[in-house]
Amino acid sequence: MPANKTGASAQETGPKSGKKKGRRARLLVITLVLLLVAGVGYGAYWGVDTVRASFPKTSGTLQLKGLAGQVQVKRDDKGIPQIYADNADDLFRAQGFVQAQDRFWEMDVRRHMTAGRLSEMFGDSQVKTDAFLRTMGWRNVAQKEYDTKLSASTKKYLQAYSDGVNAYLKDHQGKALSAEYAALGFQNDYKPQRWDPVDSVAWLKAMAWDLRGNMQDEIDRSLASTRLSAKQIEELYPPYPYKRNKPIVEGGAVNPLTKQFDPKSTAGSTSTTTNNGAQGGGKGVSQGLHNGLSTLSEKISSVPALLGPSGNGIGSNSWVVSGQYTTTGKPLLANDPHLAPQMPSLWYQMGLHCNKVGPSCPYDVAGYTFSGMPGVIIGHNQDIAWGMTNLGADVSDLYLEKVTADTYLFDGKQKPFTTRKETIKVAGGKDRVITVRTTNNGPIVSDRDSELVKVGQNAPVKDPAPDRADGYAVALRWTALNPGKSMDAVFELNQATDFASFRKAAHDFEVPSQNLIYADTKGNIGYQAPGQIPIRGKNHDGRYPAPGWDPAYQWKKNYIPQAELPWEENPKSGYIVTANQAVVDKDKYPYLLTDDWGYGARSQRINDLIQSKIKDGGKISTDDMQKMQMDSSSEIAKLLTPYLLKIDLGSLHLKAKETQYIRDAQKLLEGWDYTQEPDSAAAAYFNAVWRNTLKLAFGNKLPKELRVEGQCLRVKPTNDSGPAEDLNGNTRLVTECGQREPDQAQPDGGDRWFEVVRNILKKPDSEWWKTNGTRTNPGARNRDELLARAMKDARWELTSKLGKDVNSWSWGRLHQLTLKNQTLGKEGPGFVQFLLNRGPWNLGGGEAAVDASGWNAAGGYDVVWVPSMRMVVNLADLDRSRWINLTGASGHAYNAHYYDQTDMWARGELLPWAYSPDAVKKATKDELVLKP
Repeated sequence: MPANKTGASAQETGPKSGKKKGRRARLLVITLVLLLVAGVGYGAYWGVDTVRASFPKTSGTLQLKGLAGQVQVKRDDKGIPQIYADNADDLFRAQGFVQAQDRFWEMDVRRHMTAGRLSEMFGDSQVKTDAFLRTMGWRNVAQKEYDTKLSASTKKYLQAYSDGVNAYLKDHQGKALSAEYAALGFQNDYKPQRWDPVDSVAWLKAMAWDLRGNMQDEIDRSLASTRLSAKQIEELYPPYPYKRNKPIVEGGAVNPLTKQFDPKSTAGSTSTTTNNGAQGGGKGVSQGLHNGLSTLSEKISSVPALLGPSGNGIGSNSWVVSGQYTTTGKPLLANDPHLAPQMPSLWYQMGLHCNKVGPSCPYDVAGYTFSGMPGVIIGHNQDIAWGMTNLGADVSDLYLEKVTADTYLFDGKQKPFTTRKETIKVAGGKDRVITVRTTNNGPIVSDRDSELVKVGQNAPVKDPAPDRADGYAVALRWTALNPGKSMDAVFELNQATDFASFRKAAHDFEVPSQNLIYADTKGNIGYQAPGQIPIRGKNHDGRYPAPGWDPAYQWKKNYIPQAELPWEENPKSGYIVTANQAVVDKDKYPYLLTDDWGYGARSQRINDLIQSKIKDGGKISTDDMQKMQMDSSSEIAKLLTPYLLKIDLGSLHLKAKETQYIRDAQKLLEGWDYTQEPDSAAAAYFNAVWRNTLKLAFGNKLPKELRVEGQCLRVKPTNDSGPAEDLNGNTRLVTECGQREPDQAQPDGGDRWFEVVRNILKKPDSEWWKTNGTRTNPGARNRDELLARAMKDARWELTSKLGKDVNSWSWGRLHQLTLKNQTLGKEGPGFVQFLLNRGPWNLGGGEAAVDASGWNAAGGYDVVWVPSMRMVVNLADLDRSRWINLTGASGHAYNAHYYDQTDMWARGELLPWAYSPDAVKKATKDELVLKP
């Protein structure tokens, strides 16, 4: 029957059909594999072809429009260029051309960031960031500086630099310009515009933003007041330990005539008081203000930090030793700024030399430059050397504003906003238009996020504009939003010949406010604190957001006079150390610089190292300076380890085997010298204990809004995150990042937390040591019980990450550096990230160590800021100076100089720094001649 035939047919053809399906499946797999191989092959071809297309010409001859004469570009075996020209215009035109050769993608991203135009390159994801940056108006301020403040010679040099950049752009587009443009071509049809002089000036605003001072502390203290008492907040922000950690300047402002501190000369000073009442001051803020500040904090954190994470961790080291204490008989000067690790490095090494130094061509300078900006930022010329660290002055304040739709309240009267429209162009999308409103205290930064909830319960806004929120508005007053002359100062520093001209140049270095150290070939050393630093009213210390409607909280019209900022020349000590510590004892200086200094762990360690070398007539060599830069001693380890070694683990009530495993880890700390070398098991364990101590003592007591970027949560292990079981075979949780926001904040572990813990260590029953528990897992009742739990948690954490055998542990396996391209290397397609990023490297050093490879205890152990370069300048023989960069001269992936300095940098090595014509000639491997 038909039915039987159909059935029989089905039975008979079933196996054959299965074979056909199997063949088809195998064919499909083979086809997919072939396509994958072809894709990989094409990807490899695309990668190799693309990256090679952008490699610059570094030898032979090229024509450069606008030159008056020939220019020589001599590169050493690391690709570091030394430029020689007959006039200053040619010198800076060639600098622009050469930096565009090596680093134009980096330059282009920077100028789009400072102008709030990232959306033009990367699309809709950057609109909110652009809106915030447009609100601050960095590019507008830079334009005003260029138009009204800068000298004619500075403008001339900026234009020459721009002409050099544009000459390179004219002949290079797409992949010939950089591999990133080829990758960006997969998303949109973006093409870079011509370089403008204001693009260079605006970069100083980004630098100032990352070094702006205590804005985040200002917000955090206000947020903390919702959960903590005023006393608790002060315990978490302890005063600077002036008696233990020396300030930079032992006196105050120095009278230029008597060279002595003269408090009578500083008329118009203010006293430091603690704010309360209207600013929060520990009395609590409304829920609306709390929510608004929380969201504002997140918005501020979303702004790209080109220099590094904000907070006490970011910093730098510099010190200078007089010839009386050196083996050379002349000063030695060291500097290593601690900034965000980037690929390529933020710095670009370069020499700028006039063939004949004179009035028409006054430059013979070498050092570290910023791609996109002419001149040398840190380095030396034929007469002087200088270095920089962040001064940390409080140059910004947040003001609460009572607003209506069109006005804000000030001194009992309603004042109209100053407004402007900003159009944000979006790659692949529609333009966005925002309204920027400005008060007498600065732009309203709380307008910039539709997700902002009420910034305050009082003064609700009627008829709100669609691009802002209700309630109290928050305005930002910041010195960098005033037009200044910092670009003039760069060229003046490059030409300075003595301490007087150095100080004159510093007078114009208005933002960011930096510690400037000095040495010269005649044997002098010095220090100058420059910058526009506001003078506040007697009720306002800048520690909390201020009421914008009250004139008593306004800044004074004048800034601290330059002549009255701290400085010194040839101090009796014979050396000067700046490492973000307090500049001067506040009891010896009448002006308020800030109360939120770094706490001096690094600076005092450097002081101690210098003292140990020069005692009993000892002398310091260039090698000694280099070794000091790599000192990895941990201040918190010296303080806490003696307590850890005394902990009785019996209080944990564990099984004997588990207790023994923790004791095995505890024994690593016996005899440890507190140094954090990459192969140190003790350093690995201690830092894990420190991290877990902070988590237990403070993590569940702080408002969750105080979380910091990079915090982690504990999750079930994956195959690549270490053993899935603990020592007894039980499933354990391990730490991973980026999954979701934590329920509670966790401390970052910077040197402020060193001081917090120092102050409670001798108080074993402090409330900070007590934790909540459960019926099966009782909380800690005192210091020793909490430390025991931290030791246990650290043991389990490192077991999951590094294995059961404590002798196999090493700090470097936890503490790793990965160099990432700051744009496509973080958020681009996977194969592009593979193409652009490098690492990891296992590093030593640590938080607040001299070798400051910083990590954030809230987020894990990965390196988040680094000594971005290191240099030691020998003023007796400049050719015997040394330097190193984090990556290399080139910004082109797979170029020989993309990261050819990183291995040496990680080992603490320095390169010879050729400076004189003869030394440069001997070091030259490639020479490019640029002709008119």
